[in-house]
Amino acid sequence: MDLYNLTTVTQFILLRLSDLPEVRYPLFVALLIIYQITLVGNGAIILAITIEQKLHTPMYFLLANLSLLDIFCPSTTVPKMLQNLLTEDHSISFVGCALQLYFLVALVGTEVFLLAVMAYDRYVAICFPLRYTLIMSHIRCAQLLTGTWAAGFLNSLLHTMTTFSLSFCMSNRVDQYYCDIPPVVALSCSSTYMAEMVLLVVGGVLGTSAFLITLISYLYIISTILKIRSAEGKRKAFSTCASHLTVVCLFYGTVIFNYIRPSSSKHSPARDRLISMLYGVMTPMLNPLIYSLRNTEVKGALRRLLCF
Repeated sequence: MDLYNLTTVTQFILLRLSDLPEVRYPLFVALLIIYQITLVGNGAIILAITIEQKLHTPMYFLLANLSLLDIFCPSTTVPKMLQNLLTEDHSISFVGCALQLYFLVALVGTEVFLLAVMAYDRYVAICFPLRYTLIMSHIRCAQLLTGTWAAGFLNSLLHTMTTFSLSFCMSNRVDQYYCDIPPVVALSCSSTYMAEMVLLVVGGVLGTSAFLITLISYLYIISTILKIRSAEGKRKAFSTCASHLTVVCLFYGTVIFNYIRPSSSKHSPARDRLISMLYGVMTPMLNPLIYSLRNTEVKGALRRLLCF
């Protein structure tokens, strides 16, 4: 059956961050500054890795892809939120909502898989240093990256199709500042069982698998580091993965806050939505700061780039 015959809803109404002008305009400025810092910071990381010849290694190719995701991901939601803060019309078309959801889920899913690949990369580098160049060759790195992006976008295609094949014939007010699976599915006037099962089974299996790869990799890494006798050796080994571990904790902290934690009884849903949104846009901004502050090679490349 044709998708558009299943629904009488032609557009959705997104929540606005605030309806109070005295709050709206400072929020607009703050969100715009955060977004610009995110674009500049991650763009600088990509440019530094591209220009600096000695950073043309699997570890930094993976980091460049992480920075690319940290540019794309907020770009799916922040421009629309900024527009909604300045205008009275905070609607989004049916197709626009589907595209926003598709790219948001695809990019977040790709980042989940990429963090697992980055954890595996650090596992090989620390646990098998002599075989690292053989195991993590440029060809293997390209294969892992291709698989990561393909898995993220194919996974999102499945979720988007199951979500927007539902009937929408009642309320069109999305209880979020952007289109995401749970608030859009909640608007359906048909059975949501299939969409919820696909989200739970497919999303759960892929997400849990990526998380377990990351967790197990770091358990082996920590075990290997603890076996090193010299304090200097431990420090050097830990410094090679400290930045990535910080980013992993920050990312999964965001995911837990947004999707896994129980709803707060002490705070209003509006406050929870605002905190989760700020958490989501702050994380891509902080990632380049974490890598530039904790990684001496990236710090040096950025310094040379700025002085060029």
